[in-house]
Amino acid sequence: MIGIINYGVGNLQSVKNSLDYLGIPNTIISKPKEVNKCDKIILPGVGAFGPAMDKLTELGFSKKIKEFAGLKKPILGICLGMQLLFQTSEEGGIHQGLGLVKGKVLAFNKKVRDLPIPHVGWNNVYKDKTSLLFKNIDDNSCFYFVHSFYCEPADKSTVIASTNYSIRFAAAIGKDKIFGCQFHPEKSQTAGLKLLENFDKLT
Repeated sequence: MIGIINYGVGNLQSVKNSLDYLGIPNTIISKPKEVNKCDKIILPGVGAFGPAMDKLTELGFSKKIKEFAGLKKPILGICLGMQLLFQTSEEGGIHQGLGLVKGKVLAFNKKVRDLPIPHVGWNNVYKDKTSLLFKNIDDNSCFYFVHSFYCEPADKSTVIASTNYSIRFAAAIGKDKIFGCQFHPEKSQTAGLKLLENFDKLT
């Protein structure tokens, strides 16, 4: 069973619809104790890092997600959800994240001068290393992005796929059973559905 964390800032229904389409058992989790019935969780997210992290903490999900990670159960952060897995973000000041992945979240506008921000639309994703998350997904497949900030892992070996948008940045990361994708798999058609299917098959 995959639990989709509901903390008020995620596009839950699109993720749920994709899992339902694939026939993957899932449930929307609105209370931390409900995480106990899940063997995997997805942390979606749309919006700003600081308020999102505040909501996770206020609702008691921060502690629960860290406990879940400690049990070596698979976690997938999507878009803002991936960013929240990191230690800090500079969005609207410096904010502390969940700290499950060492590194920081940085603003595109400090390095990207020649392209529109936010980064919105389809982009090619290149595999940096072999990962079960991208099993049977072609290298250079297109995924759908919407974001103004990007993740910079302290350990580059955690990057499993990258994208170019004036700069090369981490499109997907993996550390133990903790995964994140900056793109929206639930909006990325065939390749995105395959990624969700691969996540479901992780043990």
